[in-house]
Amino acid sequence: MMKRIVLTICVAGALLSCHTGTPQLGKADVKDVVAAMTLEEKVELLIGTGMGGVSGDSAVVGETRNIVPGAAGTTYPIPRLGIPAIVLADGPAGLRIQPKREGDTETYYCTAFPVATLLASTWNTALVENVGKAIGKEVLEYGVDVLLAPAMNIHRNPLCGRNFEYYSEDPLLSGKIAAAMVKGVQSNGVGTSIKHFVANNQETNRMNNDALVSGRALREIYYRGFEIAVKESHPWTIMTSYNKINGVYTSEDRALLTDILRSEWGYKGTVMTDWFGGKNPPAQVHAGNDLLMPGTAKQYETILAAAKSGELAMEDIDVNVTRVLNLILDTPRFKGYAYSNKPDLKAHATVTRESATEGMVLLKNEKNALPFTADVKSVAAFGITSYEFIAGGTGSGDVNEAYTISLKEGLANAGYRFSTSLADVYEKHIAAENKKNAPDPTNPLAMFLPRTRAAEIVPTAAQLSKSIAESDIALVTFGRNSGEFADRELKDFELSSVERDLLKAVCTAYHAAGKRVVVVLNIGGVIETASWKEMPDAILLAWQAGQEGGNSVADVLKGAVNPSGKLPMTFPVNYMDAASSANFPYDYVAGTPVFMPNQTEEKAEKVRNVDYTRYEEGIYVGYRYFDTYDKAVSYPFGYGLSYTTFAGEDLQVTKQGDAYVAKLTVKNTGNVDGKTVAQLYVSAPKGKLEKPAKELKAFVKTRVLQPGQSQTVELHFAASDLASYDEDTAAWIVEQGNYAVRVGTSSRDIWQTTDITIDN
Repeated sequence: MMKRIVLTICVAGALLSCHTGTPQLGKADVKDVVAAMTLEEKVELLIGTGMGGVSGDSAVVGETRNIVPGAAGTTYPIPRLGIPAIVLADGPAGLRIQPKREGDTETYYCTAFPVATLLASTWNTALVENVGKAIGKEVLEYGVDVLLAPAMNIHRNPLCGRNFEYYSEDPLLSGKIAAAMVKGVQSNGVGTSIKHFVANNQETNRMNNDALVSGRALREIYYRGFEIAVKESHPWTIMTSYNKINGVYTSEDRALLTDILRSEWGYKGTVMTDWFGGKNPPAQVHAGNDLLMPGTAKQYETILAAAKSGELAMEDIDVNVTRVLNLILDTPRFKGYAYSNKPDLKAHATVTRESATEGMVLLKNEKNALPFTADVKSVAAFGITSYEFIAGGTGSGDVNEAYTISLKEGLANAGYRFSTSLADVYEKHIAAENKKNAPDPTNPLAMFLPRTRAAEIVPTAAQLSKSIAESDIALVTFGRNSGEFADRELKDFELSSVERDLLKAVCTAYHAAGKRVVVVLNIGGVIETASWKEMPDAILLAWQAGQEGGNSVADVLKGAVNPSGKLPMTFPVNYMDAASSANFPYDYVAGTPVFMPNQTEEKAEKVRNVDYTRYEEGIYVGYRYFDTYDKAVSYPFGYGLSYTTFAGEDLQVTKQGDAYVAKLTVKNTGNVDGKTVAQLYVSAPKGKLEKPAKELKAFVKTRVLQPGQSQTVELHFAASDLASYDEDTAAWIVEQGNYAVRVGTSSRDIWQTTDITIDN
């Protein structure tokens, strides 16, 4: 049965009353508009208008789905009450809409900005807010009302397929960066949707997985970033996650959505599902999940029947309807904004290029291999990713950009010559491989999944000899990509045997010739580095830097920009060293990823780490585990080198009411202009609750400091930030005693330490 369409036929496109006296949204009180709605209209408003091409029961209304082609969804319009449809669109690294439209010669490209892992690596909230402003401008000018971003789940495990969309393993860093992004986007008068609330930390069976998490871990790790973003940036909407938490789907959890989110945190906005998320529509409405997206006939029928039978209270429906109407009132579409379809893409390309350089992390730099010296004129680029640079991840986190600058192009733009014989070998190989690996046009998910990339090759001795004669330095680029629907495999975490052979061959040949080798990592998430990092002279973690990626990397390699990025997650020595790895589907073979709807009935036998996942590590995620248990790492949380050096001096902490202010003088002790990040960690005294060795409580990025120049920075934290959640009493407690305040440049590189005492 199709959804009943309750629309009074009026003049096409009009949002005016057909009958004198009918309340109009924006002119009458929202309560009066709600009172004038039929039950059917209310139910229609609580679900979207359908999503064509996904499943037979989902594409329903049709006339609103193509307001902005390629947008993820729209709400239901009720013209007789002055209620328009509003448009919701992805995504975390830039707006995702269709660039081409039927019968239209214009193009509607969007800017591909750096992925979230790179933005978090800047540790610069002002920079991220500026990126958000640029993204929000495109949202506004292309006629979209709500951007379905930022995504901010915790990096619980290195292999999560969507880690590139998320910020960090630490909730404070994640929350602060997300809040900055929300502020930037929403400064344009459009909305955001922080997601996926909450504990969507794996893609494997994401729509049915039950995350079994302690109350303390939820409060301190998985909720905390969302709480910061809610309180500091007031996002218009929040998107619930697909998964269950301790047996209850998040979109059906009233304790989560009403008691915690709204009553405790004071959230006033709208909550929506992830697309097709949840199982029981009346339970979702009762929980406080206001909007079910993208909308199906079955949801309409189920909610309507529950309302008529009394199973679902009209009060629940009216509360949710009111919140959706309040959302619509704030949108540019409701306010009649005349969007141009012509955002300043040239200016935004500059924003993405400059922001990307600040999030790149210099992992290694032996004997000042970087930046390139003046005598480096010609470069040999090895690795298929040098020629096919990866701008960003796949799925809803992807962007339809006009171009991507490859590393080869970026270095050429910076004035470097290339080993032409080597480039010719790679380009011919890549063209042949891409033809062989063309995606299956019959697969409806092809546009969402990572395409099969060209196989890596190892140069012959003759090719190496010729490239050495033609170049002054070698670059070896390794690439990785992932996206929603599937987690990364263990083999994706490690270099393949061919990649290892490639690196070894290049390093051996170039070092024998007295020339250096630099590795560039064009990746979205963590990979293994410990077993091979001694081979090259330098390693630059470039992440996935957006459409200007090649230019951004060239800016850092050339020294036009001094890298100041710091890792927002730990790089372990081995995959199984991560505390969560035994409880993650790293060895699960699912075959071809498919769109997996929620199960209609419970499985008799459930598969560990697929149907359910035990978060046995509790609060010991990332550096909280590695540092507490003194586990060796390849690179620690917060780590990142520079072309200069810094020192922190004169740490002082003063109490101001219920808050603390730490002041530290940061000095550039090297020979190059640069920035760094002061990171404040706190170590708690022993008490009732077990605590990590240290936890990040504040951070600040310096301005550009010239050699010898200093800046006194302030780092703020509250006494309540030192609290832990006591499950026995369901309360936050701050243990009495001495707390060590440590400020440094990574979790394992501490400049200065002092103590504060809490005695009440």
